[in-house]
Parts: sequence; structure tokens; C-alpha cells
Amino acid sequence: MTSRDRLLAATVVLLWGVNFLAIRVGLDHLPPFFFAALRFAVIAVPAVLLIPRPQVRWRWILLYGTGFGILQFAFLFTAMRIGMPTGLASLVLQSSAPFTVVLGALLLRERLRPVQIAGLLVAVAGMAVIGWNQFAHATLLPVLLTLAAGFGWALGNIGARQASVEAPGSNPLHLTLWITTVPVLPLLAISAVWEGPTTGLQALRETFTADGWPALAALGYTAVLATVVGSGLWTYLMSRYPAGSVAPLSLLVPVVGFTTAWIFLGETPTVASLIGGAVVIAGAFAATAGARKPSASRREAPEVVTGLVDTAPRDETPPGHRAGAVPRPDGLAIRYAARETGAILTTDTGRPAEPAVR
Repeated sequence: MTSRDRLLAATVVLLWGVNFLAIRVGLDHLPPFFFAALRFAVIAVPAVLLIPRPQVRWRWILLYGTGFGILQFAFLFTAMRIGMPTGLASLVLQSSAPFTVVLGALLLRERLRPVQIAGLLVAVAGMAVIGWNQFAHATLLPVLLTLAAGFGWALGNIGARQASVEAPGSNPLHLTLWITTVPVLPLLAISAVWEGPTTGLQALRETFTADGWPALAALGYTAVLATVVGSGLWTYLMSRYPAGSVAPLSLLVPVVGFTTAWIFLGETPTVASLIGGAVVIAGAFAATAGARKPSASRREAPEVVTGLVDTAPRDETPPGHRAGAVPRPDGLAIRYAARETGAILTTDTGRPAEPAVR
């Protein structure tokens, strides 16, 4: 993975780590299913009206939106509402990384290098160290719900990867915006049945008061920064690298999640949690250090095309541009092809020919 992409990944980690604090604030004022629906509704409406739909099959948009939007946040918000500590939630949710690696190997036939497997195991060991200290503060049901949320996120990762492969030239942000259209109606329906048809609306009205404004700020953060910016960058990375190479980066989110929970909520991390966080960082770095470069932008050694005689005229008009003309495989046409592909022209003796047409 390039240094630039690592920096983008670090931005996602920061945004998603702080997002758990925003979720906690929002859930103090809004019921979980209704809050999750609002998170996506504020993006889905302008997306449908202003953004063209990505040219990918609906199956991948539905898989991405169902896994990432419905399953992940329905389970996560419910778990946090019934007592899952914020820091621990940020940790257990990263079970999506090993889930994604396994699903990528099983469904997409992605091959894992030994260094990736070793780094992933080290990172999971770090998570286990942190979790061992924190499980005493959470009952079993919230933990299981958060694990289910992690599996939902993994399904969403597979959908994002397949959509990006199917339309490699599409805008990752457009895909991120359009997947927000999938969870809104199902989550509103679940909210109406489970939480009551008027409960969410009543809670929303109360946010427009002096005591409720933090919920609106939390909604804005989760919708714009965590979803549009964070998920947009994540989709971009998933489009450039195998799912098994990108997913381990999410293992760094608990480090930010624990830190913000400690600073703002008073959830003091133990020494073991800090050690586990360091192990997670090391494992995630190892798991992504050997990721292959994206095929669309790799800078490989230029191809050498031999056996070409550099005797073509220097006319700047490429052959075949006249109406009805058929391009001829002469020297000038080859130069234009070389200019587009970065190939190096040589003569029959193997010596580089004159530069391709500029």
C-alpha cells in the first residue's frame, strides 16, 4: 500500500474511531433504529436527487447497503443502547476484519500471503488482550450483537469490493452515497414495529431544544464525516486493493475509540488495553505492508517493444483519423500507441528508438 493510501486509511481510522463517541451521544437522545435510519436518510435524499447512480449491478449496491447500513448499525446501535461500553464496542466491531478476510477468500477467491495472515493473527491477538480486560464490563448479549454488526460490515465490504471491480472507473463517493438509499426504509420499518410508530419522531422533536442539540451534532458527524467522508475513502481503498489487504486497517479504530471514550466519557483504559492497542497497530501494519499496488495505477517497468524500425514520418496527425480510414500498423501509429501505454520502442538490434510522439 502506498504512503498516500496509508494516510487516507489513517484518516478513516480517526473519523471512525471518534464516530463511536458521536454514536453514544446520539443514542442518549434517539432510539437506535430510528437514529440509524436518520443517519442514512439525511444523505440518501440529496444523493438520489443530485448524484447519478453508479453503473454497477443493483445486487452489489444492495449487498453493500444491507451489510454496511442495515445489519451493522442496527446491531451496533442496539448493543450500545443496552449497555455495550463505547470503547469495547469500537473493539468488538473490528471483528469485521477477520470476517472480511475469510469471506474474501471463500467468495472472491482472494489469495492471502503469509505476511498478511501473520499480521492479522497478531492484530487479533491484540484485540483479544484488550477484550479480555473489557468483557467484565459488558454482558453477553451486547457483545454478541456487536459481533453480528461486525459480520454485517464484512458483507458490506464484499459488496463494495465487487462493485468497484465491476466498474473500476466509477467514483467511489457516488457508490458510497447511493448505498445510503438502501437502509432507510427497512430501518424506519423496524423502528416503527420495534420502537413504536411515533417514538422516533417524538425524540427527534426533542432534539431541537437547548438540551437536545448534541444529538443533532452527533447526527451530523455520523452522516457527513463518518459516512460520506470515511466510508467514501474506505470504498476508494477497497477499489484499489484486495479486501483482505484493506480490512485489517479497521483494527486500528479501537485505539481511537478507547482514547476518545477515556477522554470524554471517563472510560479509563487499563495497561493491558494499551499494550493490546500497540499490538493491534503492529499487526495491522504488517497485514498491509505487503499489499500489492493497484493495477490501474501501478508504475511497472515499461514494456519494451522490439523489432520496430524508427523510420516513420514526424507528422503530428495519427493515421486512421480520417473518416472511414483504417489505422495502419506503421511506425507513427506504433509511436502513438507507445505514448499511451508507456512502452519503449526499440529497433531490431534492441537499441531504443527515438522517443514516441509527444
